[in-house]
Amino acid sequence: MIDYVPPLGDNLGYTSLELLLLRLSSCVGGALLVVLRKMQNTITTFVISSNGQRKPEHPTGSKSINLELIVQSPDFTLEILEKVISQIEGLCPILDMVKGNVEVTYTYKISQKP
Repeated sequence: MIDYVPPLGDNLGYTSLELLLLRLSSCVGGALLVVLRKMQNTITTFVISSNGQRKPEHPTGSKSINLELIVQSPDFTLEILEKVISQIEGLCPILDMVKGNVEVTYTYKISQKP
C-alpha cells in the first residue's frame, strides 16, 4: 500500500521516498552478493538497511542516503568490501540513478565468525 503522512494521508503505507530506499537497498544488496559470491566468498549473514535525510526545501526529496551493511563471513575483510562496492556501481541501476543527485554513503559492520 502506498500512502502519505498525515494530514495529507493516513500513514497506512509506504511513502514514495521509503519505496526508493527499499529499491536502492535491494538493488545494492543483490549486486554486492553477486560479486562476493563470484569472488568465492562465504557469506553466512548479509543484512542491508538504509536511511535518508530529506531536503528541508521544496521539492523535499532525499538529501543523503546511508546504506548500512552487516556482513558475517569467515573469509571476509573490509578491504574486500570496499573493493566490491567500487565495482557494483554499474550493476545497480537504482544506484546509478540516485548517485549524482543524492549523497550515498556506506557504513559497515563486519564479523569473521563462521
